Amino acid sequence: MDIKKIKAILQAMVATETNELTLETPEYKLSVRRSAPVQTTVAAAPAPAAQPAAAPPAETAAPPASSPADNAAPAADESDCPGCVEITAPIVGTFYRKPAPDAQPFVEVGDRVEKGQVVCIIEAMKLFNEIESEVAGVIRKVLVEDGEPVEYGQPLFLVEPA
Repeated sequence: MDIKKIKAILQAMVATETNELTLETPEYKLSVRRSAPVQTTVAAAPAPAAQPAAAPPAETAAPPASSPADNAAPAADESDCPGCVEITAPIVGTFYRKPAPDAQPFVEVGDRVEKGQVVCIIEAMKLFNEIESEVAGVIRKVLVEDGEPVEYGQPLFLVEPA
């Protein structure tokens, strides 16, 4: 069996959402199994608090003491887009806005997205996981730069529900 036939079989599996396939002929046996697709988590939780700044050198005057609330970053959904829903990272990995380096981003600010539409990719352990929107609406803000590492639950996009 040549690589073109194998690629065609894999593409058919993706298109039909088949998770397991075994093909046996007198010349060969091919078994393919894929893991369940990664589901996105949409949450309206505030962004994690920022790390406090390092202490200034001893020769400069220290600023007045501030409360932990003063050091916290404002929640992205409160200040940037009231009523928006966050699309968060369901896994730890590297965030990519485009399917390939020379391709257009999946979504841009102002684009309308449907529930289930791919909005980005997160690479984890050499696997590229498509992240889908779980809400229909308009992309109002991209919160992560292309190629940046992301943590589980980290907000990636703000979507204004439609």
